[in-house]
Amino acid sequence: MNPESTPAESHYQPLRMWPAFILAALMVLCRYVPPFIEGASSQYWYIPVFFPVLACVLILIWWLAGSRATGREKLIGFLGVILAVPLVFMFSHASMQGPITSYLTLPLGMLGFVTGAFIYSRKPPKQRVAGILIASVLPMSATTLLQNEGINGDYIFDLKSRWSSAPGAGEWVANKTAPADVLSAGAAMDAALITAEWPGFRGVDRMGRAKTPKLATDWKANPPKLLWKKPVGAGWSSFAVAGAFAFTQEQRGANEVTVCYDVNTGNEVWTQQRQARFDEPMGGPGPRATPTLADGAVFTVSASGLLQRLKASTGDVVWQQDFKSLAGREPPMWGYSSSPLVTHSQVIVFAGGAGDKGIMAFDAATGQARWSVACGPESYSSPQLSRVLGDETVLMLTNDGLLLLDPATGRVRLNYEWKFQGYRALQPTVIGDDIVLLPTPMSEGSRAIRLSKKGDQLAAEELWTTKDLKLDFTEIMAHQGYLYGIDGSMFSCVDLKTGNRVWKDGRYGKGEGVLLESADQILMAAENGRVALLRADPSGHQELTSFVALRGKTWNHPVLVGNTLLVRNGVEAACYSLPLAP
Repeated sequence: MNPESTPAESHYQPLRMWPAFILAALMVLCRYVPPFIEGASSQYWYIPVFFPVLACVLILIWWLAGSRATGREKLIGFLGVILAVPLVFMFSHASMQGPITSYLTLPLGMLGFVTGAFIYSRKPPKQRVAGILIASVLPMSATTLLQNEGINGDYIFDLKSRWSSAPGAGEWVANKTAPADVLSAGAAMDAALITAEWPGFRGVDRMGRAKTPKLATDWKANPPKLLWKKPVGAGWSSFAVAGAFAFTQEQRGANEVTVCYDVNTGNEVWTQQRQARFDEPMGGPGPRATPTLADGAVFTVSASGLLQRLKASTGDVVWQQDFKSLAGREPPMWGYSSSPLVTHSQVIVFAGGAGDKGIMAFDAATGQARWSVACGPESYSSPQLSRVLGDETVLMLTNDGLLLLDPATGRVRLNYEWKFQGYRALQPTVIGDDIVLLPTPMSEGSRAIRLSKKGDQLAAEELWTTKDLKLDFTEIMAHQGYLYGIDGSMFSCVDLKTGNRVWKDGRYGKGEGVLLESADQILMAAENGRVALLRADPSGHQELTSFVALRGKTWNHPVLVGNTLLVRNGVEAACYSLPLAP
């Protein structure tokens, strides 16, 4: 003790700060450094999510066991923090009451705690503990002024003012076609649905391929022509297109809505809505699945698990089935996200229920149950119809692996096990008729298997597994012996024969692309709303041209029909005419 200390100061000591400084520094590093390290945000996503919480706990342990605070101070400081967290939680916006509490609110409070301890380290105990608690509670309380609109592709929360309009929360003023036009639109729509150019999620075969001539590569000299742009409701649904009509799903306030737009004008032809709102703190509000056009109708799956057949010309409900009652489960954390598959006069959907209620098929005309089979309980993927060894086969990726089914009966042709502790948000990619690629997110990488017939069943052999293509939720595009996609956070090319990386360059966030096979081009809709035209070339990354198409986070798959581009996100939608090469 300092010999010059007064008797009143002799019962306390300055705080021992170095352990708290180390923990605070580790908290900041774990929270903010991974997004700047290539691939770390997807490969080590748990570091910024869980390590700051661990550091908060360790700071409290330091305070109780190694800070040199008096016993009274320790008790008041500890209880003060423990009581402040639920109080802040109680007064926070609903979107801030979830994982973001441990991700942001608590770490802010504990950083304030350490800052206050440093500033008041040598003050008397009463003044010191009061200053520390004020320094801790103030930054935590600041989060009550915010709302969360979900995360971006690097798992960073999108924070806005508490009083700003949340996606899908506002009232809607629609620009609809005139009633006289609806009758003629209905007749045109019935004809268009027979040969729908883009009938559902990622096109005809869910492989994201467009039959488009070569696009011009100088968009400054010959820019894309904006046909229309308008606000839309929240959600991650893409478009299904037939002729002059585009169908999508949105969240509009308290209602989940299926909308038919006029492709030429952006006007609404019809809307069908029901009172339901799905929202979760990671992905935000709104539907996830994309409508499917088949049998002269529109088939939709809501985020809460309602399968509907709608009359294409009016949006009227023909029949509906609810996964909650049929499959006996609540929606997954991220909502029902699988788009329905219509084939063999059946609607096939992922339901994720227990027992044999995993994948279910319904009569497309009546909605009556036809068959169901067991599968992994979690998936963001959609059932997909592909030709495998000469036979039409339904492929479904889940957290258990890949399931191959006879589309008419649901008979399991192959149950390929590759378990993953999470969910798969990607489509299987079929090369030829015997090679299937299984993409898996969160650093697990991708696997190629070769299928062969074994009696009336299928067998599979692993060709390779690579971590050079960790796709998270950006789809693979396969072209002329090479695979293209976003590995972590950068665009990459991988050799199909070996799974080895050829090159890695270019940043598009967690964007989605369309392959123009005949033109050797890839159209990328980047996460920030920019649309870029790339050359599909194994010799290196070549971005030919680009333009800003949308504002806001864009995870929705783009649609390209001819040279007409439809893009949307949770804020707005737009339609462009892209210039063709001479």
